Amino acid sequence: MSQKPQPVSLTIMGKEYKIMCELDEQDDLMRSAQQLDAQMRKMRDAGKVSGSDRIAVMAALNLAHELQLMKTQNAQLSRNLNECLARLNQKIENVLEKKS
Repeated sequence: MSQKPQPVSLTIMGKEYKIMCELDEQDDLMRSAQQLDAQMRKMRDAGKVSGSDRIAVMAALNLAHELQLMKTQNAQLSRNLNECLARLNQKIENVLEKKS
C-alpha cells in the first residue's frame, strides 16, 4: 500500500526548504540536498561566484555535468558488458556444438 508523500525539511545554504517526498525516497533526497549544499558552499567560499542565484545555477550545472558523465560512462559499461556476454555466449554455443 502506497503512503502519502511526507514533508521533508532540507537546509541549503542556511535556508530551509520543505519538500513533499515519498517515504522511501527521503534518504536520497536528503543526501542530494547535502551534496547540493556542499557544492554551493564550496563555490561561495572559493569566491569565484557571487550571489546565491548564480551559485545555485553554477552548482546545478556542475551536478548536471557530473550526472551526464556518469550516464555516458554507464552506457559505455553497458555496451562493454553486452559485447562480453555475446562473446561468452558464442563460446558456450561453440563448445555445445562440438559436443553434439
